[in-house]
Amino acid sequence: MEDSVMLGVEGIKKTILHGGTREKPKFITGTKVTFHFRTQLCNDDRTVIDDSKKAGMPMEMVIGNMFKLDVWETLLMSMHIGEVAEFWCDVIHTGLYPIVAKSLRRIAVGKDPVDWHIHTCGMANMFAYHSLGYDDLDELQKEPQPLNFVMELLKVQQPSEYDRESWALNDEERVKAVPVLHGQGNKLFKQGRYEDATLKYKEAIMCIKNVQTKEKAWEAPWLKLEKMANMLTLNYCQCLLCMEEYYEVIEHTSDIINQHPGAMKAFYLRGKAHMEVWNEAEAKDDFMRVLDLDPGMKKTVKKELAVLKMRMEVKNEEDRLKYKGMFAKIAREEESLELEIPEQTSPAQESPEEETAEEQTNSMQTSLEQITLAQSGPEQTPSELLSSDHVIPEHNNYSSTPEQTTREAATPEQLNAVQILLEQSTSEETSPEHATPEPTCPEQADQDPVSSDSEQMTPAQMTPEYSTPANEP
Repeated sequence: MEDSVMLGVEGIKKTILHGGTREKPKFITGTKVTFHFRTQLCNDDRTVIDDSKKAGMPMEMVIGNMFKLDVWETLLMSMHIGEVAEFWCDVIHTGLYPIVAKSLRRIAVGKDPVDWHIHTCGMANMFAYHSLGYDDLDELQKEPQPLNFVMELLKVQQPSEYDRESWALNDEERVKAVPVLHGQGNKLFKQGRYEDATLKYKEAIMCIKNVQTKEKAWEAPWLKLEKMANMLTLNYCQCLLCMEEYYEVIEHTSDIINQHPGAMKAFYLRGKAHMEVWNEAEAKDDFMRVLDLDPGMKKTVKKELAVLKMRMEVKNEEDRLKYKGMFAKIAREEESLELEIPEQTSPAQESPEEETAEEQTNSMQTSLEQITLAQSGPEQTPSELLSSDHVIPEHNNYSSTPEQTTREAATPEQLNAVQILLEQSTSEETSPEHATPEPTCPEQADQDPVSSDSEQMTPAQMTPEYSTPANEP
């Protein structure tokens, strides 16, 4: 184990934990370095802030590519392949670590390291800068302090030994790479490989944006790069349109139109996207705007408007049939529901004739007693009027038995009184509203109910003390 202060570098102390097995590699501008790192606080607990091994992916860096934490280049260039060393770095070298760590953490979870400030205003960016989104990094940014870096050098590749990605290029190389990526994207688009083409266009756009951030906004160099970026973005949207990502097309083209209202192709692509999602009015407006910007597009615009009209007619007819069928289905369901649920009447709505048999019997008996008392005089009681000595003449609703016809005739006054009484009582008993069905035996099932009632009043049921032998004068 070696503990020494690195010569010529202030504020760095190196401790070798494990020596490398190979000779020290050659480091030049463009050399790609692959390594693991662990960042620790310089406290008694040696608190770990970040660890690439726990994140599951090693760190890659290109020497001379203006990495924000340039002290790491110094540390790695002092190591052998396979070596593990610990570096104590003073605060003068660690001030930017929180910002670098934020980007590394986003990369580790598959996020864009710089997209956190996209689509926000300057004020929002200012507040976002002061809050990194991680409490430990925010604290470290407020109070910078020395840090320990434990590094393991895994691999060193020379510029000719690997394919350089756009992030590993310098500004001049990025500008040169844009036309190459553009041409590759166009070739893939013609082959129908739209998703692969979007990757090439997106990579070219990122190269331009990285260079553009170093130029002053709205000056000639910046505007030149902006024009290139818009052209690539519209090609990107063309691929998205073929991939049926219509709403994303509307979003990107609207961003371009807001900044550059004269972008004819942006209006055209947005109009086609609106047409695909049935935004008829918006599509018409965009196509008419295309015609205003470029009258030479008249034939194309006329064709697109005809297609839009035909598609809307087809959709409206489909909607009409769909809603018609839906309403018919609802009507059938309501009708079947009404058939399944019978109407129920409340007790207050029931007919007054629907009385129980017991109530009807009591009512008839009460009425009969009242009539009898009203029509019988003081000399004659109901028992005398109903005496078996009197013969009741034949009535429409009663049939006389042989025994009754042999009785001695009663006086005319008695006959009249009894007949009136029986007619009134019979009309009350035989009324359809008050008639109570009597239990019948099988032999009486076919007989008239009124006749059955009269036949049940046999002489044996008369009061015996008022009966008179049939042979009396």
